[in-house]
Amino acid sequence: MPTDASDSATPAVPRRRRDVRVDATGVRLRPVERRDLATLFEFEIDAESNALAGTKPRTREAFFAAWERNLVNPEIHARVIELDGARGDGAVEIVGTIARFQANGQDHIGYWISRAHWGKGIASRALESFLDLEPRRPLHATAATNNARSRRILEKCDFVLVHVRTDQETERFLEREIAEFVLG
Repeated sequence: MPTDASDSATPAVPRRRRDVRVDATGVRLRPVERRDLATLFEFEIDAESNALAGTKPRTREAFFAAWERNLVNPEIHARVIELDGARGDGAVEIVGTIARFQANGQDHIGYWISRAHWGKGIASRALESFLDLEPRRPLHATAATNNARSRRILEKCDFVLVHVRTDQETERFLEREIAEFVLG
């Protein structure tokens, strides 16, 4: 869960297809497709992003295998986050992902923003739009306690801090202190 810093909230407005949601600032959500996976893998192997999130990058094979399972799992509601005109040429660019998934028998939400787009308010706007689309509650989220921006994004979207714990190192995660949040 890398970073974001904007406080601007804009309502999401559906445009074109029903499964694409675009807000007034050009942040759009659409279903993840297989053609997106190479780009998403590049985001996930970024060392600074992993350090901030307290994660270990997966191998290409493990990443693609996980996403192949995610794409067919009805318990996962995943969206690509795109930005209209992000490169200044009017093209739409993939800038991250956001998803609702099951963990420990609970609905969780997580997001990942490309480091090139940290601090632009994208994660906040994407989470606001996603919460409008996602009917399940409660939703749980975690953030490394040292990731102040991600914690702030969750709080801006009405997630409440309920617990702080230390997690042991696993194959996917570093040992780190975790803030647990819930949105009722």
